[in-house]
Amino acid sequence: MMRGLSEIGDNLIAIAFESGDGRLSILRIAVVEDEESFRESLEGLFKAVGHEVLLYLSGEDFMQSGRLADIDCLVTDFGLTGMNGIDLLRAAHAVRPAVPVIMITARPEPSILSRALAAGAYRAFTKPVNSSELLDAVRAAK
Repeated sequence: MMRGLSEIGDNLIAIAFESGDGRLSILRIAVVEDEESFRESLEGLFKAVGHEVLLYLSGEDFMQSGRLADIDCLVTDFGLTGMNGIDLLRAAHAVRPAVPVIMITARPEPSILSRALAAGAYRAFTKPVNSSELLDAVRAAK
């Protein structure tokens, strides 16, 4: 059930969702994004609706953090330097197969989205991301 709408930033809409028992559902989300401004936008979006956000610059940083077991959802860029998003998804699923991974890419080719989904991504989006759809995906993934 949607509960309040508010704008944050130029094109981000934050939507708070209630769980079935009327309480706000708070998730721990790991964001792996090497583009600082987009990483900060995602952090602001998720925090605005009450989620806890863990930020990482690379897939390697995230996998070495030891936090994979602690998160409810992993949101990652496809085109990371070093370990790319697909490699990160595979590494995460090798350790914790059920962790939901949401992939975001700046490249609008349908083949990239297809590759992400075929590799096991829960959802895949192109930038700019519709914040309502992203929040819906994160909420549904848990």
